Amino acid sequence: MSAFTVVIPARMASSRLPGKPLADIAGVPMVVRVAQQAQKSAAGGVIVATDHDAVLAACREHGVEAVATRADHACGTDRLAEVVDILALAVSDIVVNVQGDEPLIEPELIDRLAGLLAAGDAPMATLAHPLASIDEMFNPNVVKVVLDHAGRALYFSRAPIPYARDDFALQATALPSGLPALRHIGMYAYQAGFLKTYTALAPAALERFEALEQLRVLWHGYAIKVAVVDQAPHAGVDTADDLARVRALFA
Repeated sequence: MSAFTVVIPARMASSRLPGKPLADIAGVPMVVRVAQQAQKSAAGGVIVATDHDAVLAACREHGVEAVATRADHACGTDRLAEVVDILALAVSDIVVNVQGDEPLIEPELIDRLAGLLAAGDAPMATLAHPLASIDEMFNPNVVKVVLDHAGRALYFSRAPIPYARDDFALQATALPSGLPALRHIGMYAYQAGFLKTYTALAPAALERFEALEQLRVLWHGYAIKVAVVDQAPHAGVDTADDLARVRALFA
């Protein structure tokens, strides 16, 4: 497998769970738990990117590499682009973005994503898994993705796509058999040079309405390769209830 670097953005500002990166999980800050999981992958390096001194200190205390980034980034992808500069990565290097609230992230998924980007002809890659229920299909918090014949993303949406006209019109209680309904998994791999390109792209109207920044990439004509995995990864930590669930698992 080609060498790659995992970057874990970690911001302290969280409306639903303030101070989330430093939330204690069995005596270890959550962002450190994420880094420890990522270190089990084939990554050549795992780096936390943060705008807060307390996160830097916590990472260094636990032997996790961390870099300080600006606090004024509009999105996590902009923060990754700054890390590319800080680390002086080559344009062809692979960067895998792992969210800082995924303490149960499977190392195998990280490797799968990096390998997908290395083997393909797209500057960006991500993952998806088959949807399991009609409720997920119509849940706007579940991001759906539709693919072309080569496994490239056609569109991402919070709406139910693809829309099974005849079945859904009859208020179906289950997903129609054979419907290629996929849930997007919010992990990305990038060519380091493309991260710099991304920061120069104008935001797209679709991106604003859907609140999905990956739509900027498609709007400007760039490809996103998608690998479909069998099942959903462990859920991340967005709320206090999520944190309690993860703490119980570690306990």
